[in-house]
Amino acid sequence: MGSGQVTSSVPEGSSEFQGKHVTVAGLGVSGIPAAKVLHARGAIVTVVNDGDDSRAREQAAELEALGVTVRLGDGATLPEGTELVVTAPGWKPDKPLFEAARAAGVEIWGDVELAWRLRGPDAAPWLAVTGTNGKTTTVQMLASILKAAGLRTAAVGNIGVSLLDAVLGEEHYDVLAVELSSYQLHWAPSLRAHSAAVLNLAPDHLDWHGSMEAYARDKGRIYEGNRVACVYNAADKATEDLVREADVEEGCRAIGFTLGTPGPSQLGVVEGILVDRAFVENRHKNAQELAEVSDVNPPAPHNIANALAAAALARAFGVPAKAVRDGLRNFTPDAHRIAHVADVDGVAYVDDSKATNTHAAEASLAAYESIVWIAGGLAKGATFDELVAKSAKRLRGAVLIGADRALIREALARHAPEVPVVDLDRTDTGAMLAAVQEAKRLAAEGDTVLLAPACASMDMFANYNKRGDAFAEAVRELGA
Repeated sequence: MGSGQVTSSVPEGSSEFQGKHVTVAGLGVSGIPAAKVLHARGAIVTVVNDGDDSRAREQAAELEALGVTVRLGDGATLPEGTELVVTAPGWKPDKPLFEAARAAGVEIWGDVELAWRLRGPDAAPWLAVTGTNGKTTTVQMLASILKAAGLRTAAVGNIGVSLLDAVLGEEHYDVLAVELSSYQLHWAPSLRAHSAAVLNLAPDHLDWHGSMEAYARDKGRIYEGNRVACVYNAADKATEDLVREADVEEGCRAIGFTLGTPGPSQLGVVEGILVDRAFVENRHKNAQELAEVSDVNPPAPHNIANALAAAALARAFGVPAKAVRDGLRNFTPDAHRIAHVADVDGVAYVDDSKATNTHAAEASLAAYESIVWIAGGLAKGATFDELVAKSAKRLRGAVLIGADRALIREALARHAPEVPVVDLDRTDTGAMLAAVQEAKRLAAEGDTVLLAPACASMDMFANYNKRGDAFAEAVRELGA
């Protein structure tokens, strides 16, 4: 890790934005709050938006009533006189609006950058988390641990409370648990966390970033300027490489987490116990017991890794071991994240609809020994050979649904030809009931029927939540 002194400019009052021409790119969950905050601080705000539907017109009317200018159906042109662009995180970096801004020497911020710059002088430090999978769960675990230590905190960012609300609201926090996506990090050049973690790296959102290298580089921004700890996954060398490349404050440490026995400056697992050999006296000889594996809900391998990452960030902030244990025990995972739905005739039915890419599905499949796998949906350019090859020995059967199911069927034929496959040639929402019924036919007592689609849901369902709900409803019909 490099070292460099980091300074942060915190604007006082409205002086930084008073009279400044700011263009906000995009309506929606981040654009509207950003426009309101900037307008309230005296900025001359113009919002541009690609869409011009009824919802956009309603949102535009709300902002125009405040005195904000809104241009619908024209997100490509940079308004004349723009001095700053604040963008919704999902807008791609190669949009003409941004090319024009860069050509004019105009800075481009995301909503995270805006929130960071608007922090007050006594602002709560940020413990930040990113990664291809596990971000939300890890941040929620971290918030639970911090609360168990008696700290005022919230899970914010790409989850729950918006960062602008957290930074500007009346609630005073001791520390924030912050989930950050690669999109948000791309547009947050001056963010400097107390400590941060990259959980894992696998190909995702490459259409947005342009390459795996660019995606990893944006993830790695989370380590820039860290003060206390850069937490990495010892089983994922790419995360450690990002730590090595980061420019951090003097004294900041690299802290690994592993599902095996930890070395010095690592957290890991020894005989069913989560242990810390990083934040202890004489870490070369000593270890601190933090919790039992059974305290992690559910105790699947990837979720234990999430718990270790959360524990590392909490320990970097000085949280005692007992709070780690209590926080993990108090934590309840969100729906559709490796959630046990029911046991029917000796077969467990598990909903991991949130496994929307191959990396997440691989972690889910690794949690069970004998599986009837329900998979398929929109592949988003993914390939499935590696996933199937790694998981083949666990598969008793597979039921495939969705638009791109043929890609999974072909991978199964190549790498698990002995596994029986049911290919459901339908993409209507009722297909889930048929899929569960077929899975029941393939399953034997002791098996797990696992919905881990490895694909997005929008070909059949509004979102992964609706897909998981359909699965749970179908399971309930089995047991009725």
